[in-house]
Amino acid sequence: MILRLGTRKSKLALTQSNWVKQEIEKRFPDVQVELVKVTTKGDKILDVPLAKVGGKGLFVKEIEEALLDGRIDFAVHSLKDVPTELPQGLEVSVFPEREDPRDALIARDGKGLMELPPGAKVGTSSLRRMAQLRAVRPDLVIESLRGNLDTRLNKLDEGHFDAIILAAAGLKRMGLSGRITEIISPEVLLPAIGQGALGIEFRSEDHETRRILSSLSHEETTIRVRAERAFLARLEGGCQVPIGAYATIEGNELTLEGLIGDEDGKKILRMKKMGSVDDPEFIGDELGKEMLDAGGKEILEAVYEGK
Repeated sequence: MILRLGTRKSKLALTQSNWVKQEIEKRFPDVQVELVKVTTKGDKILDVPLAKVGGKGLFVKEIEEALLDGRIDFAVHSLKDVPTELPQGLEVSVFPEREDPRDALIARDGKGLMELPPGAKVGTSSLRRMAQLRAVRPDLVIESLRGNLDTRLNKLDEGHFDAIILAAAGLKRMGLSGRITEIISPEVLLPAIGQGALGIEFRSEDHETRRILSSLSHEETTIRVRAERAFLARLEGGCQVPIGAYATIEGNELTLEGLIGDEDGKKILRMKKMGSVDDPEFIGDELGKEMLDAGGKEILEAVYEGK
């Protein structure tokens, strides 16, 4: 049996997809997984900040079209790129074990975030990171940095930036842990929703593919990302607005922390909600409602108006 796996062409996307391919073929010797590379809108537009490109699903839409018309059987995404609203007939419900969800600082001189000199230039493509960085280090110069992992690291090495911030998960998956100067605590930079997790998307009616993919599912990761994505769904946000959420589990208790901010870092709203691991969507949805009522709605409206 051959399964066609849709993936972006970046080194990180291919590394993630090849890992899934190997895991499936290891578990099901009669299954052969073929990689099908797809170029997305987000991959084509590299000279504009993501927030200015607009729309949700910049890195998944073309892959979903390939799923819907049968060119591929399933897709592997970085979950933080996947909107909560999916095309009819598709689902993202298999989540392998999560890699490190935190952000990582890579600095040319080896200094940590709080040690960078005033006026140091820091690059990131994320409004969520920009907002939180400006809140804790308003003296830094935060600039947009697009491109794949290699491109961003090269721009740092060439001296365009004093430091850059990337997801720790991508660096670790690419064998680049040695480049990390500092792993930043979620207390300082609350991670993106689903950061560090993979989301596997497939056609809901394709029961055989579902059966095979389900073998990769990781229970704790699934509970955590379900809570985070329910929070995102309540906020109706995409990955191009300054919001974040991070779920942790201790025993049977799930704690979800959410963040809504403005790009300048002048307004940052952070709240927590706890509850049973048995109902992650309820916790995410309730936290979203409470934060919108506590001033988050006004912050988000101002962010959308400014685009």
